[in-house]
Parts: sequence; C-alpha cells; structure tokens
Amino acid sequence: MDDRTDEIDDLPARRWPPTSAQGVDPADAAVASDRARATEHRHAARGRRQSTGLAWARETVIILGSALVLSLLVKTFLVQAFFIPSSSMHDTLIEHDRILVSKLTPGPFDLHRGDVVVFKDPGGWLEPVAPADRGPVGEAVNDALTWVGLLPQDAGSHLVKRVIGLPGDHVACAGAGSPVTVNGVAIAETYLAQGAIPSEVAFDKVVPEGFLWVMGDNRQHSADSRFNTGNPGGGFVPVDNVVGVAFVTVWPLSRAAVLKNPGEVFADVPASSEQ
Repeated sequence: MDDRTDEIDDLPARRWPPTSAQGVDPADAAVASDRARATEHRHAARGRRQSTGLAWARETVIILGSALVLSLLVKTFLVQAFFIPSSSMHDTLIEHDRILVSKLTPGPFDLHRGDVVVFKDPGGWLEPVAPADRGPVGEAVNDALTWVGLLPQDAGSHLVKRVIGLPGDHVACAGAGSPVTVNGVAIAETYLAQGAIPSEVAFDKVVPEGFLWVMGDNRQHSADSRFNTGNPGGGFVPVDNVVGVAFVTVWPLSRAAVLKNPGEVFADVPASSEQ
C-alpha cells in the first residue's frame, strides 16, 4: 500500500479544464473582443444620440420660451398689433389691414391732433359682435397667441379713429359744405376718404380735460364722436382709454406703409387755453 501511494504522489499535477490563454482558440478570442468593442460603440452612440436629442429639445424650449416672453413684453409696453374690421378709416386704413400701435403714446410721448389712435370703447359706441366659432381648442389657442402678441388683437372691443380735438380744444362744424374748425381755424383735411365731406351734421363742442374728440376719415361711414354724444362721456374719448397711436400698416404687404401724422393740416391751429 505504501508503494502505491508514493507512485500516485509522484505523478505530474494536471489542471482541467485549462485556465491559461494557452487553452483558448486565438480566433475565438478575437471575435469576442470585436463583439465587445461593437457593443461598447453601440452604447456610446446611443448615449450620444440621447444627449443630442435632449440638448436640442432643451434649446428649443428655451428659444420658444424667450420668444414668447419677449413678445409679451413688447405687446405690454411697446407695440401691439390690431386688425381693422370696418370701413370707417378709408382710405387711410381699409378692412383686413393689420396695423402696429405704439404704446408709448400717450405716456412718454404726447398725443397730437391728427394722430390715428386705437382706443377701448368708452361705452355704447360698438354693437355687440358674436365671436367666431373656432371651437374650444381653437378659441384657447387664438386667445393665448393674441394675449402674448403673436396674433393681432381683433378690434371688436376697440375702435380706431383720428384725433381732431385735444383737451381744451373748441371743435365745430356748421354741417354739410362747411369745414371742421379747431379753435376757430378751418382745417383742410387731406386725409379724408375720396368723396367724403368734413361732416354732414353740425356740432360745436369744447373738449373736456382728460378727453379727446375723434373722427373717422370716411366721415359718412364713421360712428365717431359726432354720433355718440348720448353715450357715456358725451362723445368724448377718455385719454386713459387710448391703447396707442398707429404708426405703420404691416399687412397685406401691398398696403404696407408708414402712417404719418398730417401735421400740416393743424399747423395754423393755436393751442387752447388749457394746453
């Protein structure tokens, strides 16, 4: 028994299965290495695509958000767009014109005779208008875009007219065939619509402090101060109701133009005692 034991102990040590590289096929090792690298590359590429997509989405949100905030700030403090729905300001403005209104006047800048102004209805000037049926989603989108200034404000609750009399001015007209006078001076209104006369009705008013006397350029088709003397304010428009002064027509492109104040029309009008 002892001899057998010595015989077994003297046998060389064996390892199975082989654990060194000497027991692995080099071709199999190369394939495994290539697969590992390909998997690693796929994961890296997927990570890069996800990172690029997130970065693009984040930048898009930032850009759109900034644009909306800027548009809201511009609309609130500087400029607002309006849509012209009626013929009362022919030929200066016609139906479907889009205009930009400077909100710096009144404010940092003063109103002047001849300015084309957009103002909130003082009460009773406009007939109720049924809103367009856009559906709940369309209405919400329209209201949101209008609120931030990306769509023009429908003039359904606003009016656009020309300032004829400032606070303290004496405005008058003897009726058909007679010119409008401001503080006793007859004015030659070069902006009137073709074929229009200064006024088919007579009026004689002194503009109260804090109010304006306004008239449309298309006099025979304009429900302006002359025809609202029985409404709140007696036909006068509170200066506080003025949204701003229209300074440019931007759409349609064929009618794009700067709306200049016709200062020469009122050049000889003296200031009132209250100005």
